[in-house]
Amino acid sequence: MLNLGGRIVKIHVEKLPEGVYLATSDDLQGLVAQGRTIAETVEIARDVARKLLEAQDNIQLPQVSESFDYPLIIEG
Repeated sequence: MLNLGGRIVKIHVEKLPEGVYLATSDDLQGLVAQGRTIAETVEIARDVARKLLEAQDNIQLPQVSESFDYPLIIEG
């Protein structure tokens, strides 16, 4: 999940067979980011999402509320 200026964008991150991570979003069409680590991938996804939001004024995303779910990933 990304918090962009009070907006939330849910992202899906998966590890590819090549060893890199890929992030996409059903909330924000066109968001695709790839990185060597999860942290790098999420940071790239945040930058891509900001640029997409700047380019498209008509995107409706939910406001950040006082509480929300955030997945914590712990690699074994």
